[in-house]
Amino acid sequence: MAKRLLVVDDDPGLLLAVSDTLRTEGYEVLTARRGADAMIRVAEGLPDLIISDIRMPGMDGYQLVRNLRSNARTRLVPIVFLTAKDETADRIQGFRTGVDAYITKPFEPDELAAIVSAILSRVERTHSDLARMFGDKDEDSHDFIRDEELTDAEWRVAEAVARGLSNKEIAAELGLSLRTIEGHISRILDKKNLGNRVELALQIAAARRTE
Repeated sequence: MAKRLLVVDDDPGLLLAVSDTLRTEGYEVLTARRGADAMIRVAEGLPDLIISDIRMPGMDGYQLVRNLRSNARTRLVPIVFLTAKDETADRIQGFRTGVDAYITKPFEPDELAAIVSAILSRVERTHSDLARMFGDKDEDSHDFIRDEELTDAEWRVAEAVARGLSNKEIAAELGLSLRTIEGHISRILDKKNLGNRVELALQIAAARRTE
């Protein structure tokens, strides 16, 4: 099945050029002219990768990325900025916002195709590594989220771990003591037969991808 890409740009000529380049490479390509339209497209179906301009009316590219990265469903979707903003400060802001690659206009079709292919290959390798890491656990990953073994408090802690928060940050966010958080994590790992926090975070990520 062809990978589905979403291209976001308010310039119709550029949108057509990028779309044609990617379709030639065998990808299914969806388009959006604004950030808000892109969010609608994503709600309709999760793309495998998003390519977006920065300068757009209304929601710009930075805000689009922040919205996607703040949502559990879309936080792991690879995002590439394709933009005329070529200052070092622009690149830094882009990477800090959460993009995976930054390409400046005018773009080279072969470079764009190579970057997209490399990112998608990396994602596939990551998924394969997860499958090997968890083995048969992946068959039950969908049930992990609703597992009755975990209490509500434990599940809140598990979600915070999956967001990359430290024990101290989790304690501050949930208004609990550090010792209480450490106890919750220890019980979660025991209940789920996991070795560490990394395995816990990866297991939750795998579960969300099956929803």
